Amino acid sequence: MKGKWALRTTAIVIGIFGLPMIWTGAELALMGGTLYYLGAGILMTFSAVDLWRNERRGFFVFMAVLLLTLAWAVYEVGTNFWLVGSRIWLIGIIALWLSIPGMRRGLWGDEMPKFFSMRTIQVCTAASVAVVLAMTFDLLSDNVPPIADTRYGPPQNSLEWEAYGGNHSGTRYVPHAQIDRTNVGELTRVWQTDTGKTGRFSGTPIQIDDGLYLCTAQNVMLALDADTGVERWRFDPENDTPSFGILGNCRGVTYYHLPERPKVESCAERIYTATTDARMIAVDKATGTPCKEFGGTGEISLLAGMGEVKPLYYFVTSPPTVASGALVVGGWVMDNQETEEPSGVVRGYDPRTGQLLWAWDIGREGKTVMPPDGSFYTRGTPNVWSLTSADDELGLVYVPTGNATPDYFGGHRTEVMDKFASSIVAIDAKTGLTRWHFQTTHHDIWDYDVPSQPTLIDFNLDGVKRKAVIVPTKRGELFVLDRATGEPLTEVTERDVAQTNLPHERSSATQPFSTGMPSFAHPRIGEQDLFGISPFDQMACRKAFYDLRYEGPMTPPSVQGTLHYPGPAGGMNWGSVAVDEERQLMVVNNLHLAFVIKMIPREEGVAGSREGISRGYGIGGPQRGTPFAARVGMFASPIGLPCLKPPYGEIAVVDLTTQKILWRRGTGPLNLGFPHAAGSFITAGGLIFNAGVIDGRLRAIDTLTGDVIWQDELRGASDATPMSYVSPATGRQYVLVTVPGNQETGGRVIAYALRGRSDS
Repeated sequence: MKGKWALRTTAIVIGIFGLPMIWTGAELALMGGTLYYLGAGILMTFSAVDLWRNERRGFFVFMAVLLLTLAWAVYEVGTNFWLVGSRIWLIGIIALWLSIPGMRRGLWGDEMPKFFSMRTIQVCTAASVAVVLAMTFDLLSDNVPPIADTRYGPPQNSLEWEAYGGNHSGTRYVPHAQIDRTNVGELTRVWQTDTGKTGRFSGTPIQIDDGLYLCTAQNVMLALDADTGVERWRFDPENDTPSFGILGNCRGVTYYHLPERPKVESCAERIYTATTDARMIAVDKATGTPCKEFGGTGEISLLAGMGEVKPLYYFVTSPPTVASGALVVGGWVMDNQETEEPSGVVRGYDPRTGQLLWAWDIGREGKTVMPPDGSFYTRGTPNVWSLTSADDELGLVYVPTGNATPDYFGGHRTEVMDKFASSIVAIDAKTGLTRWHFQTTHHDIWDYDVPSQPTLIDFNLDGVKRKAVIVPTKRGELFVLDRATGEPLTEVTERDVAQTNLPHERSSATQPFSTGMPSFAHPRIGEQDLFGISPFDQMACRKAFYDLRYEGPMTPPSVQGTLHYPGPAGGMNWGSVAVDEERQLMVVNNLHLAFVIKMIPREEGVAGSREGISRGYGIGGPQRGTPFAARVGMFASPIGLPCLKPPYGEIAVVDLTTQKILWRRGTGPLNLGFPHAAGSFITAGGLIFNAGVIDGRLRAIDTLTGDVIWQDELRGASDATPMSYVSPATGRQYVLVTVPGNQETGGRVIAYALRGRSDS
């Protein structure tokens, strides 16, 4: 009797899965999707009925479901561990349950055959073992051919980590090899400092002499001793903007020495921050006291010439760049609220006095002075919210631009607004005039602003040394340009793309693809690329996929809803790339998250008030002044998991001399690849360090193999690029990482060094 009820309970469970699979599987099949779910649902329902009746046929029918599932999974996705596993695990567990002695005895009674004497069991076991072994081999396989440790020449970096990206070129390269592949296992924590400041902590410290300088949420600046982490001074600008989210973000500070003044003089060496309440502040490097010569009080307002700026509509999150003696700063304009938002002007200031040297205002191209009284910088223009780079030899500052507001509709944009949007622009650092620009997305209606700091390198291309700028993009494309002229150094191809069907909108017939460099985006998503941990969320994702408009990369937003991949988080984001110029190797951090853009016609009751900033639109917005609001959210299953297959984040190394990927791996446990926007740095010791994975670990990765050879658990993922330096006082190399905090300690700065190394 006990076995009978176990069979009936199992029959009910199988029926609960099978019956809905018939209905939903049929809907999916009619949409053009796989027939598997319909077929499996029918077989499972027959199996459930037979098992309820205590008929042995139900056992064999379910084993047929198992074999069908194994064959379909391998046919659809090969041996990929996560994709095959997600398709077969549930059916496999039920099949295993039906095979245990108690269940078989309920069907066969005293005639129950021995387990492996049944041909069906033999076939199912052999097939299951073969698939599981192939999946495991796929997961554990390295497939990294031997890589020669070739050196091409010295790097351009100084020995200090003097700017946000290591230097003003943004290479994130550490020219120190005290910590290397052979001894990184001896790395240990040597000090940690709690900032006492809660909120966002995206700051990467800089190192100047024997001091570290950084910022927390709300732009509180700190100076720490490089060997002990002891706080030397703190400057609080009394910034009242929220400390969490974008508005709490301060990525770093800027150092500058006034060249005509001896360093011992007060305020000859300065630390600058640009704040989220739109100020720029200069303090003395030694004491943290404001340099009153700068603006008369130690600060200047970045709202001068901006016209009306509504609360929270304009702020700065990235540190200014010193370029040919100018302190260059952009700004972040609140996304997707309305047309005619504040200007995206880029400005250069005198680092001594804070006086405006020039303004790059694309609506007044060639006019670099402050607008006359009664007028203001051109509103609604693309902004430069991310990090900039400088080449003082060429006299250029390289700025990555966003698109004109709002992000997802551009029918109102003028030719001027489109000209420099989603581009890399080289600006003359002394005059503020445009030298050249290169556009990575034409008429951007996908929020494909260029988020990464441009990386300036000298590298060998076809045996010739070239001065290049690398432009990583949210699209997963890497453009390599001549940094003097903007001409592509690797092939760029204009390809036809799908066109908009929205009234009053337009779209570009072609878009640029960096065909001379490896792309880090899936070329075209298909049903087989979708994910889910059960048949139900798998079918939900597949049906949603067929309901959306999707015609490959750059499919325009639509009222129907458009599959948006790579999504607005990237591809590549503000972590940018890291380059070992000696070995000509580039480290890429990349995201694989698909989103959905759904355009909502204005007449459908779209919110017209400022409540629309955060209510109901995801990372879209009301887009007032256009015919459509935009609802933008992750392409996810009903249980909130991404519908696109893992890995969701990856790290890779590209050989710049051959433009080939040497290896690429998902990040995090079992290469599942959790998202991270923060970047990595690379060292002369042959190591890559990254701490931005969601599982909260600082990892050291072998540059030549991709193997994780050391890791330490943090209390959470870092939101910043880690850094490394050698103390001028002790000669000891440190690896530094910042971690967001809690109410008790605030953010935390953690330093690592080799265990037991004596000071020198």
